Amino acid sequence: MSPGHRRVRHLRHAREAWLITLVLVGGGAAGEEPAVHWGYQGAQGPAHWGELEAGYGDCKLGKHQSPVDIRHAKPAALRPIEFSYQVSPLRIIDTGHSVQVNIPPGSFITVGGHRYDLVQLHFHRPSETRVNGKAFALEAHLVHHDADGKLAVVAVLLTGGKSNAFLAELWKHLPAEKGQELAPESVTVDPAGLLPPSRAYYTFTGSLTTPPCSEEVTWFVLTTPVTLLKSEVAAFAAKYPHNARPVQPLNGRVVEASK
Repeated sequence: MSPGHRRVRHLRHAREAWLITLVLVGGGAAGEEPAVHWGYQGAQGPAHWGELEAGYGDCKLGKHQSPVDIRHAKPAALRPIEFSYQVSPLRIIDTGHSVQVNIPPGSFITVGGHRYDLVQLHFHRPSETRVNGKAFALEAHLVHHDADGKLAVVAVLLTGGKSNAFLAELWKHLPAEKGQELAPESVTVDPAGLLPPSRAYYTFTGSLTTPPCSEEVTWFVLTTPVTLLKSEVAAFAAKYPHNARPVQPLNGRVVEASK
């Protein structure tokens, strides 16, 4: 198989991994147990992901893995991220690994004329991304894909402080049970409410931070944190005290920062 064919297949698998997740939580198979169990502790934890399933090999052998500790980012003339998010009905689920909001078609970002459609967003505690060694209280991942199946993740760092209206609305509807998507009547959300006023960002090529850890994912980490109430941090921690993968080696990658 040629390198080009391998790359196309790899990207397709990465996209399918996310779309399968959406089908499981948003369709008739909601609540079904995954074929392979993985988690964040013990024999099912991150150190063993690459051994749990043949398709998880990148978790162990990949050289461009995420998350990373961002240090000495290189200033660069990067294109701005243009956010085109829409208000949509709330669809929220506790997947068993995080709290996830599924987004219907219509919301997207554009970077340098390239469009990525928003598929879902979810949360990690503490933040998976670190900045100069510092972890934040939570981190939100807004997961996108383009027409070719290439993935892009916008990461928003979250810290305790003032209330955020978007997060306050989500936290009113945190699911009590795992595996069943909830769609509260007449409740809508606008993902743009999760974004900080500054759209400056770090960027690098990485991977999914959960199995199958597929690579060639473009990461955009917004540099300005967003605040939420400390009580909301505690409410998420009651569900998921720790669902963050450890930082991974850069292996020569350069992290760029928008000027």
